[in-house]
Amino acid sequence: MISFHYTLGFLLICVPWHANGVMWYLEPNTQKCLKEELQQNDLVTGEYEVSQAPGQKVHYIVRDSQGHILSQKEDISKGKFSFVTETYDTYEVCFASFVPPHQRGVRQEVSLVTKRGIEAKSYEASVIGEAAKLKPMEVELKRLEDLSDAIVQDFSMMRKREEEMRDTNESTNSRVLYFSVFSMCCLLGLATWQVLYLRRFFKAKKLIE
Repeated sequence: MISFHYTLGFLLICVPWHANGVMWYLEPNTQKCLKEELQQNDLVTGEYEVSQAPGQKVHYIVRDSQGHILSQKEDISKGKFSFVTETYDTYEVCFASFVPPHQRGVRQEVSLVTKRGIEAKSYEASVIGEAAKLKPMEVELKRLEDLSDAIVQDFSMMRKREEEMRDTNESTNSRVLYFSVFSMCCLLGLATWQVLYLRRFFKAKKLIE
């Protein structure tokens, strides 16, 4: 039986035009997943390679937090995948190892290079130029235009997150203030009750007038 555990978490990318690669060892009959929050309409591509082990199989699957499958393949060794995000969500790429019960498994080396946004698009003149009949300079201008749009969108998202964090901080500060005032009132009330109680107690014992 496969033991599911998520021990690898990493940023697929830090900015929309950057790529990242990672390598790890996948133990027999285990699964490891890479998770990342992605924006809406983000193009993500991945290139993977798994070392061979006789009798063992490795599958991969890409899905969102709702369990919707965006890409998957069984018994992989080397290949690519790509998908476009539909909503802002947490997406994960999982690699699972399967070993027959009668066989002793060995760990396999898995490497994955992911790209997102501008980096995931192909701007080669031979590809885009033939399709859109663009000159090399026009292709470069197109790439720079998309890069500028990605930067603007990234800053817009950062501003939105900053506003959300500010609203959260203000709400938290208000709640802390109200809780502090409530705590002070409770302490003052308790202290007053203790004084009155002790005064009645000492009067009952005729220790004070």
